[in-house]
Formats: sequence, C-alpha cells, structure tokens
Amino acid sequence: MGRAFEVRKNAMAKTAGQKTKVYSKYGKEIYVCAKNGGADPDTNLSLRRLMEKAKKDQVPSHVIEKAIDKAAGGAGEDFQPMRYEGFGPGNCMVIVDCLSDNANRTITEVRNCFTKTNAKLGAQGAVSHMFDHQAVFQFEGDDEDAILEVLMEADVDVTDVEVEDGKVTVYAPHTEFYQVKTALTEAYPDISFIAEEMSWMPQTETEISEEDMPMFEKFMDMLNDCDDVQDVYHNAITPN
Repeated sequence: MGRAFEVRKNAMAKTAGQKTKVYSKYGKEIYVCAKNGGADPDTNLSLRRLMEKAKKDQVPSHVIEKAIDKAAGGAGEDFQPMRYEGFGPGNCMVIVDCLSDNANRTITEVRNCFTKTNAKLGAQGAVSHMFDHQAVFQFEGDDEDAILEVLMEADVDVTDVEVEDGKVTVYAPHTEFYQVKTALTEAYPDISFIAEEMSWMPQTETEISEEDMPMFEKFMDMLNDCDDVQDVYHNAITPN
C-alpha cells in the first residue's frame, strides 16, 4: 500500500510545479465543496480540509477566497463530479476523478489519454472495487508502536501504520480523517504532516516494467494536462 502511495505522491509533486494547473484544480474543488456544503469551514469540514490542503500546496489565499465567494454568491458554473476507470500501460488499475461542466468534453479528453497510450477505458466499477477509500497521514518519525498506541487510546479505527525511511504513514478509513488528525495533533503538538489526504488506496500492486515506463509516464502526463482531471489513483509501482 505504501509503495503505491509514494509513487502517486511523487507524481503529484511533479504536477505541483505547474502552478496554474494546481490553482485551477483547487479553485474548482473548493467552489464545488462550498456550493454543496456551505461556505463556512467551521460547519463544512470537507471545505476546511480542502482549504488546509490548498494552503499547504501554497495556493494563494485570494484564489481560495475567490472560489468561496463565488459559491456563496450562488452564481458560476455547474460542475459535476465524474469518475472514469480502466487499465493503464502495464495493465495497472486506474481511477480518474474529474470535475466538469461539460461531460462530452471530459469523456473525450479522458478517452483520448487511454487510446493514445494503448490503455483500456473500462465501465463504472471496473477497478474501484479493488481500492479502499482511506485517510492517509504521513510525517517524520520511526516509532510505529507509539503512534499506534496514541490512536488506539483515542479510540480511532486504524487500518495500518507503516514506517519507512524515517517517515510514518498512517492509514485509516476515510470516515476517521478528523479523529486521526485530532489524536495525532493532541499527542504531538509540534507534528508537521508531509501528507494528509483522502485517497483511494489499491488492495494490490502492479509492477511497471522498464519497457512500459515511457508509455505510463506519457499516460500520466496526458491525464494531468486535462483541465477537468482532479485526481488520478492507480496501483502502479514504477522501477527505481
């Protein structure tokens, strides 16, 4: 589970270099979240989580505020969540989450990413049953037992705790996101999270061969270049 998360985190870091794409992604997601659940982060916990994540990714406050103001005003686009599933290069499993105001444009762009890299776009549910919706927290540390004890004492449901290369990664059901964060921040007031997110974690992993790597990288780059694509989840393990 941890290896697939690291591969995805590294890919996201690459995308983070494209500031315009990142700002647009967060602006759209914050707008939809505020429009659907209310513009007050004190009562809309999903909005609060998104705002914290955006700030961590260095999204300017004016981008965040503009999206919330737009949602509060009731005007603006009507974005709908869309999900596409299939098999990428090397036969890895892929989930593509989008937000779009034009379904025909989005499916055309996403299908193009699959067809031009010899990947296969599947039906709804084709691979999502092989992923678990998880809350994921990563921070510096090496004492797995101490972390597990803190979470158990707080009566938090934990899926797994992994320690590798001086980093602790905690996995929990997505419904436990705030319970995990509260327990960790109360036990360790100075904790600094490298990652804190909701993610679809694969139950199995697929090794990508050296031969398939160029096509896999092209596939991921094409998806990340699509304006409507918000997140890409996969079970690929790439060669070091």
